[in-house]
Amino acid sequence: MVKGLTTAGLGKPEFKLALQQHDNYINALEKCGLKVEVLQADERYPDSVFIEDTALCTKDVAIISRPGAESRLGEETEIEKVLKGFYKKIERIEFPGTVEAGDIMMVGSYFYIGLSNRTNRTGANQMINLLERYKMTGSVVELNDVLHLKTGVSYLENNVLLAAGEFVYHPAFQKFEIIPVENHEAYAANSVWLNGCVLVPEGYPSARDKIKKFGYQVIEVDLSEFQKLDGGLSCLSLRF
Repeated sequence: MVKGLTTAGLGKPEFKLALQQHDNYINALEKCGLKVEVLQADERYPDSVFIEDTALCTKDVAIISRPGAESRLGEETEIEKVLKGFYKKIERIEFPGTVEAGDIMMVGSYFYIGLSNRTNRTGANQMINLLERYKMTGSVVELNDVLHLKTGVSYLENNVLLAAGEFVYHPAFQKFEIIPVENHEAYAANSVWLNGCVLVPEGYPSARDKIKKFGYQVIEVDLSEFQKLDGGLSCLSLRF
């Protein structure tokens, strides 16, 4: 993972500390009532710890993505082998489409898909067509400043949206009640709702307190070493 892709400029991650943080992340998921399956490390893919990008897992179907970063191609093939143990129906994004599921935010049966350097319009259109095949739907959101859509926006259920930067006033999201995250705490915009709890990156007190004021139980998780690789809370797991 120390050779993973990054634009953060925060230095190289400390591997032993990353392992400790990953264990703490797993513990936090279990505290929220989830059953966690941990996969073996795959040394061929430095970014494979960010497993969320490899598939979109819905109630009825898993849609295998096609990473937009060339060095990540192959990760999706490995995760498909795993998901076959959970899903009877599996679909795939095909070339020339690219999709990384960090660009996809689920709101019930509706999916917002970010157009980014990793997710192109062809891939997004394929994703929407597949969702509609299973009685779901979606739309695209063009990104300007972030790597993935969920880098800057997270749905916390109950019509509440956690948003930073370009998404606070984005027209696509004005129907939600928005919790704005200040620019200097923008990393906390990638938080995860789980069974009434919200996992929040450690070290962002303003965002944490705002989320608490909305009545959520908050669990803080330190992910400093994954932040160095542009990774956030949602990136480290596939949740379904």
